[in-house]
Amino acid sequence: MVTESTTEVVVAGAGPTGLMLAYELALAGVETLVLEKLPQRIEQVKGGGIQPRTAELLESRGLLEPLLHRAMPHDPVGGHFAALPVPLDCTPWQTRHPYPIAIPQWGIEEVLEERAIAAGARILRGTAVSGVEPDDDGVIVTADGLRARARYLAACDGGHSTVRKLLGLPFPGRPGTHQAVLADIRLSTVSSLVPQQVGHLSTLTRQAGGYWAMLVPLGGDRYRFTFGRADRTDTATDIPITPEEITAALQALYGHETTLGAVDNSSRFSDATRQLEHYRVGRVLFAGDAAHIHPPLGGQGLNLGIQDAFNVGWKLAAAVQDRAPSGLLDSYHAERHPVGAQVLHHTSAQRVLAAPNPSEDLAALRDIFIDLLRLPDTNRLLAGLMSGLSLRYELSGDHPLTGQRLPDADLVTEAGPTRLSALFGSGHAVLLDLAGTVPAGLRLPPRVDLVRATCADDLGAAVLLIRPDGYVCWAADDSAACGDALLAAIAGNLARVH
Repeated sequence: MVTESTTEVVVAGAGPTGLMLAYELALAGVETLVLEKLPQRIEQVKGGGIQPRTAELLESRGLLEPLLHRAMPHDPVGGHFAALPVPLDCTPWQTRHPYPIAIPQWGIEEVLEERAIAAGARILRGTAVSGVEPDDDGVIVTADGLRARARYLAACDGGHSTVRKLLGLPFPGRPGTHQAVLADIRLSTVSSLVPQQVGHLSTLTRQAGGYWAMLVPLGGDRYRFTFGRADRTDTATDIPITPEEITAALQALYGHETTLGAVDNSSRFSDATRQLEHYRVGRVLFAGDAAHIHPPLGGQGLNLGIQDAFNVGWKLAAAVQDRAPSGLLDSYHAERHPVGAQVLHHTSAQRVLAAPNPSEDLAALRDIFIDLLRLPDTNRLLAGLMSGLSLRYELSGDHPLTGQRLPDADLVTEAGPTRLSALFGSGHAVLLDLAGTVPAGLRLPPRVDLVRATCADDLGAAVLLIRPDGYVCWAADDSAACGDALLAAIAGNLARVH
């Protein structure tokens, strides 16, 4: 028996990207159905690092605080580039969250799913997508006895995306050169070589006995163990993982005093690098690993996917609700494809620098790169790149702030003190008037909030039009531009002005 259903958007995949997108859509009042093939969430630590820019975005929706309750305790320490032993310093980027936050992926999914459901999204687990039929007006999605008609389909179903395969889309790039194991384990006994606290990633890595590894303490007897063979180039990721394989790696790396107690879960992955040529194909959009995969270096994957969702969510909502100006939905690909390509580029560089069996020449290159990382300008550049704080979109407009994020400044409004991040909890765009220059009778479209405030810090403009994802799309230094130019900016960047 087939159940017929209609909805505005179907999201395939209930990982962090899909759930973040579902929340963004539901927050905007879009009827959203999430289809997830797994019957229940896997409590695996993988992908558990939230970078500073992602933390800022999550805070802007009121999502960071509940996530912090699930964070793993560790010393505040900067991120890394290619696991080199120099912490990346994000403080020059004026952020309240200068350090990566360690949260198990299942904890992130739990919070996002709770909020998405509370906002009105429906989530069906144990429902695998098996058919996709797009047309000019929408798409029909078939999944385990369900036939759903939607205006759009968002494919957030991972690196092995079923939607991508059903549409026959090529996934160009480079195949993997080796495979590795990620396992959440419990240790019965430990040697002095086993890390006892979470510090900089370079303190958690080790090479010995033909293996390379990262061992992260999670509290008590629990550890996250990532390992591979330095002398093997096999890339198959479907080989079963046995306790004997994990034990052999543990004891080669950490001695026979280290004994395996239990394996909670495990998986294999490769260092393949691939990216879709187009993130939008008619009524189907791709985000997260369904759109791009890369070596898991520097904690980029989960963050890249969540930021994809923040970018496309408000645009897709505007398209569904017939508010979107011409080209808005296509700007998702135009803005996010270059970001994904950049991540693929620098993770490829990190793969070389982090090679477990470096040649003499590569070892020399690593030494020089470590010295470069100690230079403030180099460190700032890579800290901004890895954290996402330096991202700037190429938007139309000649003001220096156009396309940039703003620091989370302290503001004072008529309602009292607040912070810039607190203005975006509803998912609306914000017209921030810092000089009282916006005309009182200016008529704004729905989901654009006028906020008059003062700020002790100089934000670089008197009036700023800020998108729901926190990037400036228009700014002015005085009141002269706050008439037709402002309305044109709204109409061109956010919503049609009726």
